[in-house]
Amino acid sequence: MLVVVPTYNEKESIPGALARLLEHVPGADVLVVDDASPDGTGPLVEQIAADERAAGVARTVTVLHRSGKQGLGAAYVAGFGWALERDYDVVVEMDADGSHRAQDLPALLAAVPDADLVLGSRWVPGGEVVNWPKNREVLSRGANTYTRLLLGIPVHDATGGFRAYRADLLRELQLVDVASRGYCFQIDMTLRSLRAGARVVEVPITFVERELGASKMSRDIVVEALLKVTGWGMAERSRQVAGAFRKVTGRDVEHPARH
Repeated sequence: MLVVVPTYNEKESIPGALARLLEHVPGADVLVVDDASPDGTGPLVEQIAADERAAGVARTVTVLHRSGKQGLGAAYVAGFGWALERDYDVVVEMDADGSHRAQDLPALLAAVPDADLVLGSRWVPGGEVVNWPKNREVLSRGANTYTRLLLGIPVHDATGGFRAYRADLLRELQLVDVASRGYCFQIDMTLRSLRAGARVVEVPITFVERELGASKMSRDIVVEALLKVTGWGMAERSRQVAGAFRKVTGRDVEHPARH
């Protein structure tokens, strides 16, 4: 199993995130996908990895250095590709800032045998958020309700970034076609998984607002998600209307061959 952690200026938070993963899931390898963080996150992780190797720690920590800030979605696609090339069977998404608790990861992994995609969910019974301002909670709940209703998907937390994929599903999803850059990437991947017939399960988690570093949430990220979800929803409704029209006009009826 591999945990993919995207980073950009996470020097303050990444040591703690790696330490907690080692404590709660010691057998998980970690790939840090760093977008050339100006604060030196990448070299710091390299040093942590070297120290662990010297100490005989069983897991492997690797840094995938990228040339610049290219967006969350692109970072995950790069990380997924790296994992598939090395034949990991399960690939986990997880933030570096501590908002995704390592102690919740075993519960996600326990659900993998019965699912292709396991979502760590804030908005199912048992899930919660800690230290979030009310406006962030309203935004997240509203975005997920809008997504669920417009796209017609049975998922309560499609925007969450704490999740576990079976490698076979990632291979099926044609990652080269995924163009979503920001947090819309999570919705995109959820929708693609459901359309591919994947078994998707939500497991409650506790989401904790970061204590160190700065949030990457921005107006542009919100706008991208709104526009793309609306476009996907309209496309889905168009397909439904077209399907209904074909049925009404009899175009889906098979006629016997004429002799």
